[in-house]
Amino acid sequence: MLERVLVTGANGYLGRHLIERLLVEGRAASVQAVVRSDRAAALLEPLAAHGLLDVAIVNPSDSGALAACCDSCSHAVHLAGILKETAASRYEDAHERTTAALVAAAEKSGVKRIVYLSILGARPDAENRCLASKGRAEAILQRGKVPAVVLRVPMVLGRGDVAARVLALRASARVVLLTGGGASLEQPIDVADVIEAILRALVVPGLEGADLDLAGPECLSRRDLVLRAAALLGKAPPRIVPVPLPLVRLGALLAETLFANPPLTPAMLGVLEQDDHIDPSRACQGLALELTPLEVTLRRCLLESERA
Repeated sequence: MLERVLVTGANGYLGRHLIERLLVEGRAASVQAVVRSDRAAALLEPLAAHGLLDVAIVNPSDSGALAACCDSCSHAVHLAGILKETAASRYEDAHERTTAALVAAAEKSGVKRIVYLSILGARPDAENRCLASKGRAEAILQRGKVPAVVLRVPMVLGRGDVAARVLALRASARVVLLTGGGASLEQPIDVADVIEAILRALVVPGLEGADLDLAGPECLSRRDLVLRAAALLGKAPPRIVPVPLPLVRLGALLAETLFANPPLTPAMLGVLEQDDHIDPSRACQGLALELTPLEVTLRRCLLESERA
């Protein structure tokens, strides 16, 4: 059993699932959650019933505040980050500054290992601003004194999450608009596999300094993913209407220019439309992880959600 685990970005979908696994399954003696606001903290109230969860409302870029949170923590999981940049939330603040603050805090507090969840395609020299920022955060982490493991993942599918709800809506529609006709490649991974990968990355010996690309066992086009979901739900195949990528890019650029909190930005679009097609065998071998078949993931996300 792990001692006390600090989790940043704890109020997110993955954060809540991770905390539940840590506490319900006895994988950690206790958890220190770090969130930005009272509203975020409220999302963790159902988990507080376990009595082993402490929630701190702090600025994750404040190394001093984080050092206090890290006190008595043996491990840390860094989930804080954003996909969409807004006027109030910038990539540099959300990724690089929070990572630098956590590294500084962990070095002062005796944390033994940090696990960082990143995005497939992240690298410091990426043309995409989001992926470049994530890549720079990875570099900050790996230069630190505390041993770290980086996990890069694509679309995560789980019951009740945003990606699964969008997929269910598209699969149930008569007509679906897809950028480029849905030609971009997806390699979705089950939320349970991501959480298990994080848990193992915290403890598996010899992974210090590793960066692992992890994805689901099957790669397919977005169009085929929607059609497979429709078949699983027993729906007629929707008519896929292609929307030219340059037109969507223009709309994202205008939205970014006109709105403080745009629905879509060019960088966000670039991440969503990049082709995810990797061999996850190295990560699976390093973590001794067996991936959930896509069919099983889709049944959990779509059929079980319908019955709920």
